[in-house]
Amino acid sequence: MKGRPTGAQARVLMDVAAMGLALAFVLLAMSAANSTAADETDPELAVCGSFREPFVFWLWRTVAGSPDSTRVAAIKDIEQIQFKTRDAISLGGYKLAAANAKGYLIVAQGNAMLADQLSADVQRFRDLGLDVFIFDYRGYGISEGKSRLAAIVGDYIEIVAHLNSLGYSNRFLYGISMGGVILLNAVGRSSLYTRFVVDSSPSRVSNLGCPERYDPVPHLPDNASRVMIISGGEDNVVKPRQMAELIDVARARGARIVQDPEFAHPYQDPSEQTHWRRQNEVATFLLQE
Repeated sequence: MKGRPTGAQARVLMDVAAMGLALAFVLLAMSAANSTAADETDPELAVCGSFREPFVFWLWRTVAGSPDSTRVAAIKDIEQIQFKTRDAISLGGYKLAAANAKGYLIVAQGNAMLADQLSADVQRFRDLGLDVFIFDYRGYGISEGKSRLAAIVGDYIEIVAHLNSLGYSNRFLYGISMGGVILLNAVGRSSLYTRFVVDSSPSRVSNLGCPERYDPVPHLPDNASRVMIISGGEDNVVKPRQMAELIDVARARGARIVQDPEFAHPYQDPSEQTHWRRQNEVATFLLQE
């Protein structure tokens, strides 16, 4: 697909990302007893360990790399945007504007990705009639602030509320890997969205040293018919067994479940055809009548 790294370049990038994520998960799992409780007076306080969480986010940001505006230079109908948070942090991102938009789509990326790296790839959703919004997480790329789980969850509560105030008739969410964890925490049990795709997100993060209140499973809605969960048989970052509980609970509550034996972790699929098939699953679910 246009805009995606291909061949040897893609394999090197994905191998580096996978190694970084694997190391990060190991570090998160260490010293779980030292997790720090959130303080509502400080949105950027670490909740998964005062040393561990900042270090792991630093590692993920390092894997993600630096922003590069040339990645979006050739994309039509794209503009750089900013969102000011409750604590006066400026989040930078991009809007891909559709002609006569029939809804919006928020894409929350994996924790080793930047908004400009995915913007070309999500053009398909713009071309299907959706205004697509993708922001760098706080502390990443062109966004200000310190990267902290509680703060990022809070950011997406605000972003969803803001976009819902603009009068869109359809409100779609696509959470990729950690992005699914963040969006489930932010609005999973709410009525604030029309449909929601969770792609390759773990069932739990408490086993990585974070408080149980950030586990994705409890944030599934009681009626999950508006939710689709995607899991890949070839995913070596968030393995199928790490998604099993999330899938079982979601299925019991009426969610659509896609367990494809050929899917790897998002943006690590073995071929363009497999990646396209994944995107087709997402688009078909979101835009179904």
